[in-house]
Amino acid sequence: MHEILRERVWRKLEVLPESQLYEVLDYIEFLETKYAAKQARRPDTLQRFAERLEDGMRVRSVAPMVITGTMGLFGTAQKVLRGVTDAGRSILGETGNASATPPARGQPDDESNGR
Repeated sequence: MHEILRERVWRKLEVLPESQLYEVLDYIEFLETKYAAKQARRPDTLQRFAERLEDGMRVRSVAPMVITGTMGLFGTAQKVLRGVTDAGRSILGETGNASATPPARGQPDDESNGR
């Protein structure tokens, strides 16, 4: 999808009430099953869980404010987990660089050569 179309769709979605956004989502999922040439990207585990929970809440006619609050909590949890994951990757990356083999004794390293 090109950026102009993406922005146009996003702009239209932003002004709709949440109940109508669920109708849009249902319609998109219908179109996906009928016309999509490939499958949509698979969400991560927490996202999948949150989507199933949200769908279950909708089926049980849970109040929209409760659904919004619950999904907001999951969104926050997902951001925290991404931050922890990124921090862990950063630490592992630094540890991987620190464990590089030092120059052999008697051989000059880059710093002593002025490089």
